[in-house]
Amino acid sequence: MQNKNMILAIVLCLAVLFGWGYLAEYMGWVQRPTEQQLQEQQQAAEAQQQAAAKAAAEAAEARKLPAFVPAAGQDVTVDTPLFSARVYSGGAILRSFELKQYRKDVDPASPAINLVNPEAAAVAPLGLLVNGQPSWSTGSWSAAESDVAIPAGESRTLTFTGEVDGIRVTRALTFSAGDYLIREKLTLSSLADAPRTARVAYTVASDKAGLSEGPYDSMRIAWNFDGKTGEESDDKDLDAGVKESGKVSWAGSMNTYFLSAILPAGGAEGTVKGRLQNGVYRTAVEQGDLLLMPGQDKTLEVSYWIGPKVRELLAKAPNDLISSIDLGMFSLIAKGLLWLLDFFQQYVHNWGISIILLTVLIKAVFWPLTEKSYSSMEKMKKLQPLMTSLREKYKDDKEALNREVMGLYKTYGVNPASGCVPILVQLPVFFGLYQALLTSIELRHASFVPFLPGTDIVWLADLASKDPLYITPIVMGLTMFLQQRMSPPVGDATQQKIMLFLPIIFTVMFLGFPSGLVVYWLVNNVLSIAQQWLMIRRNSRNASAA
Repeated sequence: MQNKNMILAIVLCLAVLFGWGYLAEYMGWVQRPTEQQLQEQQQAAEAQQQAAAKAAAEAAEARKLPAFVPAAGQDVTVDTPLFSARVYSGGAILRSFELKQYRKDVDPASPAINLVNPEAAAVAPLGLLVNGQPSWSTGSWSAAESDVAIPAGESRTLTFTGEVDGIRVTRALTFSAGDYLIREKLTLSSLADAPRTARVAYTVASDKAGLSEGPYDSMRIAWNFDGKTGEESDDKDLDAGVKESGKVSWAGSMNTYFLSAILPAGGAEGTVKGRLQNGVYRTAVEQGDLLLMPGQDKTLEVSYWIGPKVRELLAKAPNDLISSIDLGMFSLIAKGLLWLLDFFQQYVHNWGISIILLTVLIKAVFWPLTEKSYSSMEKMKKLQPLMTSLREKYKDDKEALNREVMGLYKTYGVNPASGCVPILVQLPVFFGLYQALLTSIELRHASFVPFLPGTDIVWLADLASKDPLYITPIVMGLTMFLQQRMSPPVGDATQQKIMLFLPIIFTVMFLGFPSGLVVYWLVNNVLSIAQQWLMIRRNSRNASAA
């Protein structure tokens, strides 16, 4: 009975469920859509699907880069008060970079220094390597730029666009009229529909022709990793190539006075590669792999310095570029001496006279120490006869000789080291001044006495190069000899004979020194002779009075 009731309930439910629709339609309670209404609904659904597909297509198209149309390469000239550069649009590489304020030699009619001469231009300085492919020879480029002249105090940006290895490359190079720093904003965009990686390397190059002018002005590849500077100047090692990795502050090729360097923004991690190829010093800084996503740009920043190593300008440049001027271990002293040298130059307007005034000032500061040293040597001179007697007496007993000599010093109140200490104190100043004068681009082609007096023979027309007539180093050697003859003899006869060779050795060394350094040493010797003469006269007067 229960099963029959359950079956009946199910049948009634189904009848109500399915029969209700027919009853409602029959009674007019609901309206079944007509054939036309069904078609309209279907058309509306299809239109909605098409609109969604169109919107998706438009969004995808918006993510795509605009069409790229390559153009024939052209030279774009950038002219500023400091330099004139030619940039080739095919890769935004340098064809030329002439410095308006620096010439090859002292002749005013000589050509300007070109840091990108034809030999260097052949290897495309400022070119990019994208995934190992050189942008200037494997990519396609276009630029709507024309020649530009940048007035003082302003800057201009040139934009070059290309495609290399399936990557859209946009280079925005900003040139300034106030310095030699070229700032680049590099934008990379993948042309692929899937993520991919890109590896970028920046390059510079220099040829030493017209730059390296002597043994103290060698060409080299240098770098700075996180505050520590390194370099390689040996041509054999550079022929094989050098490779260093770390946090790169800057890297490039340079000599004493000029620099072509790459400065990655923020001192990024990278690898520096340097090589000497066909006389051209090439440097590249390569950064690690970058992930490029479809429809997204990757922007990098880098700077380049192509120009002279002017301290004031380098100090304002990023990435500690001032460290490219090596002032040695006594850099603090060298900086102070350079400040004094600049101070004198503001008034006398002659670097040779400025060096002389600085030498006089240094001599005046160390006058008491020099006097003390000379007095000590005078005391030692008076003890020489006693020293000779002791050497004869104890010639076979060195221990006894040393004991008696020390007793002699104690009896007469003589300190044998007192004559050397003042000299040792002055050595840091000498080395500091040596580095200061050697690295100062202000002395390059700066004249002191341009012609030999009474003649038209060129003489000290360039304080950064050697004396062409060798007059100053020879006179310097003679002053050393005279100074030595005026000084009290120290040591035994053998030592004194050896000391006589020092003026000859120094003269030979100074023959190739920059004349600015020789002028300093010569004036220092003359002042020392004058000081010794005054002390000799004073001692003579004291002896006569006694």
